[in-house]
Amino acid sequence: MGGMFKDILGSNESLFKNEDALEYSFLPKLIPYREKEQRYIASCIKPLFMDRSGKNVFVYGSPGVGKTAACRHLLKEIEEESDEILPIYINCWKKDTGHKIILDICELLDYKFVQNRRTEELFNVIKQMLNRKKAVFVFDEADRLENMDLLYMISEEIYKKSIVIITNRKEWLSNIDDRIKSRLMAEAVEFKPYNYDETKGILKDRIGYAFTAGVWNDDAFEMVAKRAAEAKDMRSGLYLMREAAIIAEGKSSRKVLLEHAQEALSKIADFAIKDGNELESQEQIILNAVKENSGSRIGNLFEAYKKQGGSLAYRSFQRKVDKLEKDKFICLEKTEGGNEGNTTIVNYNDGVKRLTEF
Repeated sequence: MGGMFKDILGSNESLFKNEDALEYSFLPKLIPYREKEQRYIASCIKPLFMDRSGKNVFVYGSPGVGKTAACRHLLKEIEEESDEILPIYINCWKKDTGHKIILDICELLDYKFVQNRRTEELFNVIKQMLNRKKAVFVFDEADRLENMDLLYMISEEIYKKSIVIITNRKEWLSNIDDRIKSRLMAEAVEFKPYNYDETKGILKDRIGYAFTAGVWNDDAFEMVAKRAAEAKDMRSGLYLMREAAIIAEGKSSRKVLLEHAQEALSKIADFAIKDGNELESQEQIILNAVKENSGSRIGNLFEAYKKQGGSLAYRSFQRKVDKLEKDKFICLEKTEGGNEGNTTIVNYNDGVKRLTEF
Protein backbone atom coordinates (compact mmCIF):
# COMPACT_ATOMS: atom_id res chain seq x y z
CA MET A 1 0.00 0.00 0.00
CA GLY A 2 1.40 3.39 -0.88
CA GLY A 3 0.59 7.00 -1.71
CA MET A 4 -2.30 8.62 0.14
CA PHE A 5 -3.42 5.38 1.76
CA LYS A 6 -0.23 4.21 3.47
CA ASP A 7 -1.08 5.94 6.79
CA ILE A 8 -4.74 4.89 6.81
CA LEU A 9 -5.65 2.01 9.13
CA GLY A 10 -7.58 -0.83 7.53
CA SER A 11 -10.97 -1.84 8.93
CA ASN A 12 -9.59 -5.14 10.22
CA GLU A 13 -6.46 -3.61 11.80
CA SER A 14 -5.86 -2.27 15.29
CA LEU A 15 -3.17 -0.22 17.03
CA PHE A 16 -3.69 -2.33 20.17
CA LYS A 17 -1.89 -5.57 20.86
CA ASN A 18 -3.33 -6.08 24.36
CA GLU A 19 -5.61 -3.29 25.57
CA ASP A 20 -5.88 -4.93 29.01
CA ALA A 21 -2.28 -3.88 29.64
CA LEU A 22 -3.57 -0.32 30.04
CA GLU A 23 -5.72 -1.33 33.01
CA TYR A 24 -4.19 -0.06 36.24
CA SER A 25 -4.78 -3.53 37.73
CA PHE A 26 -2.59 -5.16 35.04
CA LEU A 27 0.48 -6.81 36.57
CA PRO A 28 3.63 -6.61 34.44
CA LYS A 29 6.38 -9.16 34.98
CA LEU A 30 8.34 -6.61 37.01
CA ILE A 31 7.20 -3.57 39.02
CA PRO A 32 9.82 -0.97 38.06
CA TYR A 33 11.10 1.67 40.50
CA ARG A 34 9.52 -0.04 43.53
CA GLU A 35 12.21 -2.62 44.26
CA LYS A 36 13.26 -0.96 47.54
CA GLU A 37 9.69 -0.82 48.89
CA GLN A 38 8.95 -4.38 47.76
CA ARG A 39 12.12 -5.70 49.40
CA TYR A 40 11.16 -4.07 52.70
CA ILE A 41 7.61 -5.46 52.65
CA ALA A 42 9.00 -8.87 51.67
CA SER A 43 11.39 -8.76 54.64
CA CYS A 44 8.38 -8.26 56.95
CA ILE A 45 6.60 -11.27 55.42
CA LYS A 46 9.70 -13.51 55.22
CA PRO A 47 9.46 -14.98 58.77
CA LEU A 48 6.36 -16.88 57.60
CA PHE A 49 8.63 -18.98 55.36
CA MET A 50 10.50 -19.97 58.55
CA ASP A 51 7.28 -20.97 60.31
CA ARG A 52 7.15 -17.81 62.42
CA SER A 53 4.67 -14.95 62.43
CA GLY A 54 5.63 -12.04 60.21
CA LYS A 55 5.45 -8.32 60.84
CA ASN A 56 2.52 -6.12 59.88
CA VAL A 57 3.02 -3.33 57.35
CA PHE A 58 1.28 0.00 56.79
CA VAL A 59 1.71 1.08 53.15
CA TYR A 60 0.71 4.64 52.28
CA GLY A 61 1.05 7.13 49.43
CA SER A 62 -1.09 9.10 47.00
CA PRO A 63 -3.24 7.28 44.38
CA GLY A 64 -1.51 5.89 41.31
CA VAL A 65 1.98 5.40 42.76
CA GLY A 66 2.19 1.59 42.59
CA LYS A 67 1.15 0.53 46.12
CA THR A 68 -1.40 -2.03 45.00
CA ALA A 69 0.67 -3.38 42.10
CA ALA A 70 3.73 -3.88 44.31
CA CYS A 71 1.79 -5.74 47.01
CA ARG A 72 -0.16 -7.88 44.55
CA HIS A 73 3.12 -8.79 42.87
CA LEU A 74 4.46 -10.04 46.23
CA LEU A 75 1.28 -12.07 46.79
CA LYS A 76 1.75 -13.65 43.38
CA GLU A 77 5.33 -14.63 44.30
CA ILE A 78 4.13 -16.16 47.58
CA GLU A 79 1.49 -18.17 45.73
CA GLU A 80 4.14 -19.53 43.36
CA GLU A 81 6.67 -20.35 46.08
CA SER A 82 4.65 -21.86 48.94
CA ASP A 83 1.57 -24.01 49.49
CA GLU A 84 1.74 -23.33 53.23
CA ILE A 85 1.24 -19.55 53.05
CA LEU A 86 -2.15 -18.35 51.90
CA PRO A 87 -2.14 -14.94 50.15
CA ILE A 88 -5.40 -13.07 50.82
CA TYR A 89 -6.10 -9.84 48.94
CA ILE A 90 -9.14 -7.76 49.94
CA ASN A 91 -10.30 -4.74 47.95
CA CYS A 92 -12.04 -2.65 50.61
CA TRP A 93 -13.65 -0.49 47.91
CA LYS A 94 -15.83 -3.51 47.20
CA LYS A 95 -15.72 -5.32 50.55
CA ASP A 96 -16.13 -2.64 53.18
CA THR A 97 -17.63 -4.64 56.07
CA GLY A 98 -16.30 -7.51 58.15
CA HIS A 99 -19.04 -9.83 56.92
CA LYS A 100 -18.31 -9.18 53.23
CA ILE A 101 -14.62 -9.80 53.84
CA ILE A 102 -15.29 -13.02 55.74
CA LEU A 103 -17.45 -14.27 52.86
CA ASP A 104 -14.59 -13.45 50.46
CA ILE A 105 -12.14 -15.44 52.56
CA CYS A 106 -14.61 -18.36 52.82
CA GLU A 107 -14.81 -18.43 49.03
CA LEU A 108 -11.02 -18.41 48.78
CA LEU A 109 -10.86 -21.33 51.22
CA ASP A 110 -13.63 -23.09 49.28
CA TYR A 111 -15.86 -23.13 52.36
CA LYS A 112 -19.45 -23.05 51.11
CA PHE A 113 -21.65 -23.35 54.22
CA VAL A 114 -22.11 -19.61 54.69
CA GLN A 115 -25.82 -19.01 54.24
CA ASN A 116 -27.60 -17.38 57.23
CA ARG A 117 -24.49 -17.59 59.39
CA ARG A 118 -23.24 -14.73 61.49
CA THR A 119 -19.86 -13.08 61.01
CA GLU A 120 -18.51 -14.44 64.31
CA GLU A 121 -19.49 -18.01 63.40
CA LEU A 122 -17.81 -17.78 60.01
CA PHE A 123 -14.71 -16.17 61.49
CA ASN A 124 -14.33 -19.11 63.89
CA VAL A 125 -14.46 -21.48 60.92
CA ILE A 126 -11.81 -19.66 58.88
CA LYS A 127 -9.68 -19.15 62.01
CA GLN A 128 -9.46 -22.91 62.46
CA MET A 129 -8.59 -23.38 58.80
CA LEU A 130 -6.01 -20.59 58.66
CA ASN A 131 -4.33 -21.57 61.92
CA ARG A 132 -3.32 -24.85 60.27
CA LYS A 133 -1.32 -22.77 57.78
CA LYS A 134 0.06 -19.24 57.57
CA ALA A 135 -1.50 -16.23 55.87
CA VAL A 136 -0.69 -12.85 54.38
CA PHE A 137 -3.63 -10.44 54.47
CA VAL A 138 -3.56 -7.38 52.19
CA PHE A 139 -6.31 -4.85 52.90
CA ASP A 140 -6.27 -2.42 49.98
CA GLU A 141 -8.00 0.97 50.42
CA ALA A 142 -8.37 0.07 54.12
CA ASP A 143 -9.77 3.50 54.95
CA ARG A 144 -12.97 2.33 53.19
CA LEU A 145 -13.68 -0.16 55.99
CA GLU A 146 -16.86 0.55 57.95
CA ASN A 147 -15.19 -0.61 61.19
CA MET A 148 -11.95 -2.17 62.35
CA ASP A 149 -13.34 -5.13 64.34
CA LEU A 150 -12.13 -7.71 61.83
CA LEU A 151 -8.60 -6.30 61.87
CA TYR A 152 -8.62 -6.68 65.64
CA MET A 153 -9.90 -10.26 65.43
CA ILE A 154 -7.29 -11.25 62.84
CA SER A 155 -4.44 -9.65 64.79
CA GLU A 156 -5.57 -11.40 67.99
CA GLU A 157 -6.68 -14.83 66.82
CA ILE A 158 -4.75 -15.79 63.68
CA TYR A 159 -1.41 -17.14 64.88
CA LYS A 160 1.07 -16.91 62.02
CA LYS A 161 0.33 -14.05 59.65
CA SER A 162 1.37 -10.71 58.22
CA ILE A 163 -1.20 -7.96 57.74
CA VAL A 164 -0.51 -5.40 55.03
CA ILE A 165 -2.69 -2.29 55.13
CA ILE A 166 -2.76 -0.01 52.09
CA THR A 167 -4.21 3.51 52.23
CA ASN A 168 -3.73 6.83 50.50
CA ARG A 169 -3.47 8.75 53.77
CA LYS A 170 -0.57 8.65 56.19
CA GLU A 171 -2.71 9.91 59.07
CA TRP A 172 -5.18 7.00 58.80
CA LEU A 173 -3.14 4.71 61.03
CA SER A 174 -2.78 7.30 63.78
CA ASN A 175 -6.55 7.88 63.79
CA ILE A 176 -7.68 4.29 64.36
CA ASP A 177 -8.60 2.85 67.76
CA ASP A 178 -5.61 2.53 70.11
CA ARG A 179 -6.38 -1.12 70.92
CA ILE A 180 -6.09 -2.02 67.22
CA LYS A 181 -3.05 0.17 66.67
CA SER A 182 -1.23 -1.46 69.57
CA ARG A 183 -2.05 -4.96 68.24
CA LEU A 184 -0.90 -4.17 64.72
CA MET A 185 2.43 -2.50 65.59
CA ALA A 186 2.79 -1.95 61.85
CA GLU A 187 5.97 -0.98 60.03
CA ALA A 188 5.32 2.09 57.82
CA VAL A 189 6.35 2.11 54.14
CA GLU A 190 5.80 5.25 52.07
CA PHE A 191 5.36 5.10 48.30
CA LYS A 192 6.38 8.50 46.95
CA PRO A 193 5.12 9.81 43.58
CA TYR A 194 7.07 8.76 40.51
CA ASN A 195 9.33 11.43 39.02
CA TYR A 196 9.23 12.29 35.32
CA ASP A 197 11.88 9.75 34.25
CA GLU A 198 10.20 6.97 36.22
CA THR A 199 6.78 7.87 34.84
CA LYS A 200 8.19 7.84 31.32
CA GLY A 201 9.86 4.47 31.90
CA ILE A 202 6.68 2.84 33.24
CA LEU A 203 4.53 4.17 30.39
CA LYS A 204 7.13 3.10 27.83
CA ASP A 205 7.02 -0.38 29.37
CA ARG A 206 3.21 -0.48 29.12
CA ILE A 207 3.39 0.58 25.46
CA GLY A 208 5.39 -2.57 24.80
CA TYR A 209 2.64 -4.70 26.36
CA ALA A 210 -0.35 -2.82 24.95
CA PHE A 211 0.46 -1.66 21.41
CA THR A 212 1.89 -2.98 18.19
CA ALA A 213 5.41 -1.73 17.54
CA GLY A 214 6.03 1.79 16.29
CA VAL A 215 2.51 3.22 16.57
CA TRP A 216 3.33 5.97 19.07
CA ASN A 217 4.67 9.29 17.80
CA ASP A 218 7.42 10.62 20.10
CA ASP A 219 5.75 14.00 20.65
CA ALA A 220 2.46 12.34 21.60
CA PHE A 221 4.17 10.05 24.09
CA GLU A 222 6.19 12.89 25.61
CA MET A 223 3.00 14.87 26.19
CA VAL A 224 1.28 11.92 27.90
CA ALA A 225 4.31 11.21 30.11
CA LYS A 226 4.63 14.87 31.07
CA ARG A 227 0.96 15.13 32.03
CA ALA A 228 1.04 11.92 34.06
CA ALA A 229 4.15 13.10 35.93
CA GLU A 230 2.53 16.45 36.67
CA ALA A 231 -0.59 14.69 37.97
CA LYS A 232 1.60 12.34 40.08
CA ASP A 233 -0.86 9.59 39.19
CA MET A 234 0.06 6.81 36.78
CA ARG A 235 -3.62 6.09 36.12
CA SER A 236 -3.96 9.38 34.24
CA GLY A 237 -1.13 8.38 31.89
CA LEU A 238 -2.70 4.97 31.19
CA TYR A 239 -6.06 6.62 30.57
CA LEU A 240 -4.53 9.14 28.15
CA MET A 241 -2.70 6.42 26.23
CA ARG A 242 -5.85 4.38 25.76
CA GLU A 243 -8.00 7.38 24.80
CA ALA A 244 -5.41 8.77 22.37
CA ALA A 245 -5.11 5.39 20.63
CA ILE A 246 -8.89 5.02 20.40
CA ILE A 247 -9.11 8.49 18.87
CA ALA A 248 -6.34 7.62 16.41
CA GLU A 249 -8.14 4.41 15.41
CA GLY A 250 -11.38 6.33 14.99
CA LYS A 251 -9.59 8.52 12.46
CA SER A 252 -8.04 5.47 10.73
CA SER A 253 -4.53 6.64 11.62
CA ARG A 254 -1.70 4.14 11.74
CA LYS A 255 0.05 6.26 14.37
CA VAL A 256 -0.95 7.95 17.61
CA LEU A 257 -0.08 11.59 16.93
CA LEU A 258 0.22 14.65 19.14
CA GLU A 259 -3.21 15.87 18.01
CA HIS A 260 -4.76 12.60 19.22
CA ALA A 261 -3.07 12.90 22.62
CA GLN A 262 -4.23 16.51 22.93
CA GLU A 263 -7.80 15.50 22.15
CA ALA A 264 -7.58 12.74 24.78
CA LEU A 265 -6.35 15.31 27.30
CA SER A 266 -9.51 17.34 26.76
CA LYS A 267 -11.43 14.32 28.13
CA ILE A 268 -9.38 13.99 31.30
CA ALA A 269 -12.23 15.39 33.40
CA ASP A 270 -14.27 12.36 32.33
CA PHE A 271 -11.46 10.14 33.61
CA ALA A 272 -11.69 11.73 37.06
CA ILE A 273 -15.47 11.46 37.13
CA LYS A 274 -15.52 7.83 35.92
CA ASP A 275 -14.24 6.71 39.29
CA GLY A 276 -17.68 7.60 40.63
CA ASN A 277 -18.97 4.36 39.11
CA GLU A 278 -16.87 2.50 41.66
CA LEU A 279 -18.43 4.19 44.67
CA GLU A 280 -20.35 1.96 47.04
CA SER A 281 -24.08 2.67 47.30
CA GLN A 282 -24.16 5.05 50.29
CA GLU A 283 -21.30 7.14 48.88
CA GLN A 284 -23.13 7.32 45.55
CA ILE A 285 -26.29 8.56 47.30
CA ILE A 286 -24.23 11.23 49.08
CA LEU A 287 -22.58 12.28 45.83
CA ASN A 288 -25.97 12.56 44.11
CA ALA A 289 -27.24 14.68 47.00
CA VAL A 290 -24.20 16.95 46.68
CA LYS A 291 -24.76 17.32 42.92
CA GLU A 292 -28.31 18.48 43.56
CA ASN A 293 -27.48 20.64 46.58
CA SER A 294 -23.98 21.95 45.87
CA GLY A 295 -23.10 24.80 48.22
CA SER A 296 -25.26 23.48 51.07
CA ARG A 297 -24.26 23.28 54.71
CA ILE A 298 -23.36 19.77 55.74
CA GLY A 299 -26.37 19.52 58.09
CA ASN A 300 -28.77 20.43 55.28
CA LEU A 301 -26.97 18.01 52.98
CA PHE A 302 -27.48 15.21 55.52
CA GLU A 303 -31.23 15.89 55.44
CA ALA A 304 -31.20 15.75 51.62
CA TYR A 305 -29.21 12.51 51.77
CA LYS A 306 -31.76 10.91 54.12
CA LYS A 307 -34.62 11.96 51.80
CA GLN A 308 -32.85 10.15 48.93
CA GLY A 309 -32.84 6.91 50.92
CA GLY A 310 -29.55 7.24 52.79
CA SER A 311 -29.29 4.91 55.78
CA LEU A 312 -26.11 6.02 57.58
CA ALA A 313 -26.04 7.73 60.98
CA TYR A 314 -24.68 11.28 60.94
CA ARG A 315 -21.18 10.37 62.12
CA SER A 316 -20.81 7.66 59.44
CA PHE A 317 -22.21 10.13 56.92
CA GLN A 318 -19.48 12.62 57.88
CA ARG A 319 -16.79 9.98 57.36
CA LYS A 320 -18.12 9.24 53.88
CA VAL A 321 -18.11 12.97 53.08
CA ASP A 322 -14.47 13.17 54.16
CA LYS A 323 -13.62 10.21 51.87
CA LEU A 324 -15.35 11.85 48.92
CA GLU A 325 -13.28 14.99 49.51
CA LYS A 326 -10.05 12.97 49.71
CA ASP A 327 -10.89 11.44 46.32
CA LYS A 328 -11.70 14.88 44.89
CA PHE A 329 -15.33 14.19 44.09
CA ILE A 330 -16.37 17.11 46.30
CA CYS A 331 -14.82 20.19 47.92
CA LEU A 332 -15.32 21.16 51.57
CA GLU A 333 -15.16 24.74 52.79
CA LYS A 334 -14.95 25.37 56.54
CA THR A 335 -16.68 28.54 57.75
CA GLU A 336 -16.46 30.14 61.19
CA GLY A 337 -18.78 32.53 63.03
CA GLY A 338 -21.90 34.08 61.53
CA ASN A 339 -25.48 33.25 62.44
CA GLU A 340 -24.93 29.52 61.92
CA GLY A 341 -21.68 29.31 63.91
CA ASN A 342 -18.94 27.02 62.63
CA THR A 343 -20.06 24.81 59.76
CA THR A 344 -18.92 23.08 56.57
CA ILE A 345 -20.08 24.02 53.08
CA VAL A 346 -20.11 21.10 50.63
CA ASN A 347 -19.58 21.75 46.92
CA TYR A 348 -19.69 19.29 44.03
CA ASN A 349 -16.43 19.10 42.07
CA ASP A 350 -17.64 19.28 38.47
CA GLY A 351 -14.28 18.23 37.03
CA VAL A 352 -12.96 21.71 36.17
CA LYS A 353 -10.62 21.84 39.12
CA ARG A 354 -9.51 18.26 38.59
CA LEU A 355 -8.86 18.99 34.94
CA THR A 356 -6.42 21.77 35.84
CA GLU A 357 -4.53 19.40 38.14
CA PHE A 358 -3.46 17.40 35.09
